[in-house]
Amino acid sequence: MKILVCISNVPDTTTKIKFAEGNASIDTAGIQWVINPWDELSLTRALELKDDSASGIKSVTVVHVGPATSEPTIRKALAIGADNAIRVNAESSDAWFVAAQIAEVVKAEQFDIIMCGIESSDFNGSLVGGMISEFLGIPSVSAVSGINIENGQPVLTREIDGGKEIVEIPAPFVAIVQKGIAKEPRIAAMRGIMMARSKPVKLVEPFPVESLTEVAEFEKPSSRAACRYIDAENPAQLIDLLLNEAKVI
Repeated sequence: MKILVCISNVPDTTTKIKFAEGNASIDTAGIQWVINPWDELSLTRALELKDDSASGIKSVTVVHVGPATSEPTIRKALAIGADNAIRVNAESSDAWFVAAQIAEVVKAEQFDIIMCGIESSDFNGSLVGGMISEFLGIPSVSAVSGINIENGQPVLTREIDGGKEIVEIPAPFVAIVQKGIAKEPRIAAMRGIMMARSKPVKLVEPFPVESLTEVAEFEKPSSRAACRYIDAENPAQLIDLLLNEAKVI
Protein backbone atom coordinates (compact mmCIF):
# COMPACT_ATOMS: atom_id res chain seq x y z
CA MET A 1 0.00 0.00 0.00
CA LYS A 2 1.03 3.60 -0.63
CA ILE A 3 0.26 6.57 1.62
CA LEU A 4 -0.16 10.14 0.44
CA VAL A 5 0.13 12.86 3.09
CA CYS A 6 -1.28 16.29 2.19
CA ILE A 7 0.80 19.10 3.68
CA SER A 8 0.12 22.81 3.98
CA ASN A 9 2.73 25.55 4.15
CA VAL A 10 1.64 27.82 7.03
CA PRO A 11 3.16 30.71 9.02
CA ASP A 12 4.84 29.81 12.28
CA THR A 13 2.40 30.49 15.12
CA THR A 14 4.72 33.17 16.57
CA THR A 15 4.63 35.17 13.32
CA LYS A 16 3.03 38.61 13.47
CA ILE A 17 0.69 38.81 10.49
CA LYS A 18 0.49 41.98 8.41
CA PHE A 19 -1.84 42.74 5.52
CA ALA A 20 -1.16 44.29 2.12
CA GLU A 21 -3.11 45.66 -0.84
CA GLY A 22 -5.82 47.30 1.24
CA ASN A 23 -6.13 44.30 3.59
CA ALA A 24 -6.93 42.02 0.64
CA SER A 25 -3.83 39.84 0.98
CA ILE A 26 -1.25 38.76 3.55
CA ASP A 27 2.15 40.43 3.50
CA THR A 28 4.50 37.43 3.30
CA ALA A 29 7.70 39.41 3.89
CA GLY A 30 9.59 38.06 6.88
CA ILE A 31 7.21 35.15 7.56
CA GLN A 32 8.75 31.92 8.84
CA TRP A 33 6.94 29.07 7.05
CA VAL A 34 6.44 25.61 8.58
CA ILE A 35 4.54 22.40 7.92
CA ASN A 36 0.98 22.65 9.22
CA PRO A 37 1.06 20.97 12.69
CA TRP A 38 -1.78 18.50 11.96
CA ASP A 39 -0.13 17.53 8.68
CA GLU A 40 3.20 17.04 10.42
CA LEU A 41 1.56 14.62 12.86
CA SER A 42 -0.08 12.83 9.90
CA LEU A 43 3.32 12.42 8.29
CA THR A 44 4.78 11.10 11.53
CA ARG A 45 2.10 8.42 11.82
CA ALA A 46 2.47 7.47 8.15
CA LEU A 47 6.20 6.95 8.68
CA GLU A 48 5.57 4.92 11.82
CA LEU A 49 3.31 2.62 9.81
CA LYS A 50 5.94 2.26 7.10
CA ASP A 51 8.56 1.41 9.72
CA ASP A 52 6.41 -1.57 10.76
CA SER A 53 7.21 -4.25 8.20
CA ALA A 54 3.94 -6.05 8.98
CA SER A 55 1.84 -3.08 7.89
CA GLY A 56 2.42 -3.55 4.17
CA ILE A 57 3.09 0.16 3.63
CA LYS A 58 5.66 0.47 0.84
CA SER A 59 6.05 4.23 0.47
CA VAL A 60 5.03 7.59 1.93
CA THR A 61 4.61 10.56 -0.41
CA VAL A 62 3.79 14.15 0.47
CA VAL A 63 1.80 16.47 -1.78
CA HIS A 64 1.50 20.23 -1.64
CA VAL A 65 -0.30 22.80 -3.77
CA GLY A 66 1.82 25.93 -3.90
CA PRO A 67 4.50 27.97 -5.68
CA ALA A 68 8.25 27.30 -5.74
CA THR A 69 8.71 29.35 -2.56
CA SER A 70 7.09 26.50 -0.60
CA GLU A 71 9.81 23.99 -1.53
CA PRO A 72 11.80 24.45 1.74
CA THR A 73 8.75 23.15 3.62
CA ILE A 74 8.48 20.20 1.21
CA ARG A 75 12.19 19.48 1.72
CA LYS A 76 11.62 19.44 5.47
CA ALA A 77 8.96 16.75 4.99
CA LEU A 78 11.45 14.76 2.94
CA ALA A 79 14.09 15.22 5.63
CA ILE A 80 11.67 13.90 8.23
CA GLY A 81 11.40 10.71 6.21
CA ALA A 82 8.97 10.96 3.28
CA ASP A 83 10.16 8.94 0.29
CA ASN A 84 9.21 11.48 -2.35
CA ALA A 85 7.12 14.59 -2.89
CA ILE A 86 4.74 16.12 -5.40
CA ARG A 87 4.19 19.86 -5.79
CA VAL A 88 1.31 21.21 -7.83
CA ASN A 89 2.69 24.43 -9.27
CA ALA A 90 -0.12 26.83 -8.35
CA GLU A 91 -1.16 29.30 -5.68
CA SER A 92 -3.61 27.64 -3.27
CA SER A 93 -6.48 30.06 -3.77
CA ASP A 94 -9.22 28.19 -1.87
CA ALA A 95 -10.09 24.75 -0.47
CA TRP A 96 -12.06 23.71 -3.57
CA PHE A 97 -9.09 24.42 -5.84
CA VAL A 98 -6.61 22.63 -3.54
CA ALA A 99 -8.82 19.55 -3.17
CA ALA A 100 -9.34 19.33 -6.93
CA GLN A 101 -5.59 19.43 -7.56
CA ILE A 102 -4.81 16.76 -4.95
CA ALA A 103 -7.60 14.55 -6.31
CA GLU A 104 -5.99 14.68 -9.77
CA VAL A 105 -2.65 13.66 -8.24
CA VAL A 106 -4.31 10.67 -6.56
CA LYS A 107 -5.96 9.63 -9.82
CA ALA A 108 -2.61 9.69 -11.58
CA GLU A 109 -0.55 7.97 -8.89
CA GLN A 110 -3.11 5.58 -7.32
CA PHE A 111 -2.58 5.95 -3.55
CA ASP A 112 -4.32 3.68 -1.05
CA ILE A 113 -4.45 5.96 2.00
CA ILE A 114 -4.74 9.74 1.75
CA MET A 115 -4.08 11.54 5.03
CA CYS A 116 -5.08 15.16 5.66
CA GLY A 117 -4.83 17.25 8.79
CA ILE A 118 -8.23 18.26 10.12
CA GLU A 119 -7.47 21.91 9.28
CA SER A 120 -4.63 24.30 8.52
CA SER A 121 -3.44 26.57 11.30
CA ASP A 122 -3.79 29.70 9.17
CA PHE A 123 -7.32 29.59 7.69
CA ASN A 124 -8.83 26.77 9.85
CA GLY A 125 -11.28 25.82 7.11
CA SER A 126 -11.56 22.03 7.75
CA LEU A 127 -12.71 21.54 4.15
CA VAL A 128 -10.00 19.97 1.99
CA GLY A 129 -10.13 16.37 3.26
CA GLY A 130 -13.85 15.92 2.72
CA MET A 131 -13.69 17.59 -0.69
CA ILE A 132 -10.91 15.26 -1.84
CA SER A 133 -13.04 12.21 -1.04
CA GLU A 134 -15.98 13.66 -2.96
CA PHE A 135 -13.84 14.45 -6.01
CA LEU A 136 -12.53 10.87 -5.97
CA GLY A 137 -15.77 9.16 -5.01
CA ILE A 138 -14.11 7.28 -2.15
CA PRO A 139 -15.00 7.16 1.57
CA SER A 140 -13.55 9.55 4.12
CA VAL A 141 -13.37 9.27 7.90
CA SER A 142 -13.17 12.41 10.04
CA ALA A 143 -11.83 13.02 13.56
CA VAL A 144 -9.30 10.19 13.16
CA SER A 145 -6.97 9.90 16.16
CA GLY A 146 -5.43 6.52 15.33
CA ILE A 147 -4.52 4.45 12.26
CA ASN A 148 -3.32 0.86 12.29
CA ILE A 149 -3.01 -1.88 9.70
CA GLU A 150 -4.23 -5.23 11.03
CA ASN A 151 -3.86 -8.27 8.75
CA GLY A 152 -3.77 -5.97 5.75
CA GLN A 153 -6.95 -4.15 6.87
CA PRO A 154 -6.85 -0.44 7.79
CA VAL A 155 -8.39 0.12 11.24
CA LEU A 156 -9.11 3.67 12.35
CA THR A 157 -9.88 5.13 15.76
CA ARG A 158 -12.26 8.11 15.91
CA GLU A 159 -12.93 10.46 18.79
CA ILE A 160 -16.65 10.72 19.55
CA ASP A 161 -18.64 12.23 22.42
CA GLY A 162 -17.95 10.23 25.53
CA GLY A 163 -15.58 7.70 23.98
CA LYS A 164 -13.92 6.25 20.90
CA GLU A 165 -15.15 4.49 17.78
CA ILE A 166 -13.23 1.78 15.89
CA VAL A 167 -13.75 1.77 12.12
CA GLU A 168 -12.62 -0.78 9.54
CA ILE A 169 -12.48 0.62 6.04
CA PRO A 170 -11.30 -0.66 2.65
CA ALA A 171 -8.68 1.22 0.68
CA PRO A 172 -8.59 3.67 -0.95
CA PHE A 173 -9.93 6.20 1.56
CA VAL A 174 -9.25 9.63 3.01
CA ALA A 175 -8.36 9.91 6.70
CA ILE A 176 -8.96 13.38 8.17
CA VAL A 177 -6.75 13.31 11.24
CA GLN A 178 -6.65 15.32 14.43
CA LYS A 179 -4.54 15.59 17.56
CA GLY A 180 -3.62 12.17 18.94
CA ILE A 181 -2.70 10.57 15.62
CA ALA A 182 0.92 10.69 16.82
CA LYS A 183 2.42 11.62 20.18
CA GLU A 184 5.05 14.05 18.90
CA PRO A 185 6.07 15.15 15.40
CA ARG A 186 9.14 13.33 14.09
CA ILE A 187 12.29 15.46 14.07
CA ALA A 188 14.56 15.43 11.03
CA ALA A 189 17.97 13.89 11.75
CA MET A 190 21.12 15.16 10.05
CA ARG A 191 21.19 12.08 7.82
CA GLY A 192 17.62 12.77 6.75
CA ILE A 193 18.44 16.40 6.01
CA MET A 194 21.34 15.37 3.78
CA MET A 195 19.29 12.69 2.00
CA ALA A 196 16.42 15.13 1.39
CA ARG A 197 18.63 17.11 -0.98
CA SER A 198 18.61 14.28 -3.50
CA LYS A 199 15.05 13.03 -3.04
CA PRO A 200 12.75 13.82 -5.97
CA VAL A 201 10.11 16.56 -5.90
CA LYS A 202 7.80 15.91 -8.82
CA LEU A 203 6.43 19.10 -10.35
CA VAL A 204 2.86 18.89 -11.65
CA GLU A 205 1.10 21.65 -13.54
CA PRO A 206 -2.35 22.52 -12.15
CA PHE A 207 -5.53 20.93 -13.41
CA PRO A 208 -7.86 23.56 -14.92
CA VAL A 209 -10.43 24.28 -12.23
CA GLU A 210 -11.77 27.63 -11.03
CA SER A 211 -11.79 28.70 -7.42
CA LEU A 212 -15.25 29.16 -5.95
CA THR A 213 -14.38 31.81 -3.38
CA GLU A 214 -12.21 34.90 -3.15
CA VAL A 215 -10.98 36.99 -0.23
CA ALA A 216 -12.67 40.37 -0.04
CA GLU A 217 -10.80 41.64 3.03
CA PHE A 218 -8.80 40.47 6.03
CA GLU A 219 -9.43 41.98 9.45
CA LYS A 220 -7.55 41.47 12.70
CA PRO A 221 -9.46 40.69 15.90
CA SER A 222 -10.31 43.66 18.09
CA SER A 223 -7.74 44.52 20.74
CA ARG A 224 -8.47 43.21 24.18
CA ALA A 225 -9.72 45.70 26.72
CA ALA A 226 -7.40 46.73 29.54
CA CYS A 227 -7.42 44.44 32.55
CA ARG A 228 -9.42 45.76 35.50
CA TYR A 229 -8.65 44.86 39.09
CA ILE A 230 -11.39 44.62 41.71
CA ASP A 231 -10.71 44.80 45.43
CA ALA A 232 -11.05 41.32 46.90
CA GLU A 233 -13.05 42.86 49.72
CA ASN A 234 -15.64 44.23 47.29
CA PRO A 235 -17.33 41.23 45.60
CA ALA A 236 -20.48 43.28 45.03
CA GLN A 237 -18.65 45.46 42.51
CA LEU A 238 -17.37 42.40 40.65
CA ILE A 239 -20.86 40.91 40.44
CA ASP A 240 -22.26 44.22 39.22
CA LEU A 241 -19.64 44.46 36.44
CA LEU A 242 -20.16 40.87 35.33
CA LEU A 243 -23.93 41.34 35.30
CA ASN A 244 -24.33 44.81 33.78
CA GLU A 245 -21.13 45.47 31.81
CA ALA A 246 -19.71 42.13 30.69
CA LYS A 247 -23.21 40.58 30.66
CA VAL A 248 -21.88 37.08 31.34
CA ILE A 249 -24.18 36.29 34.27
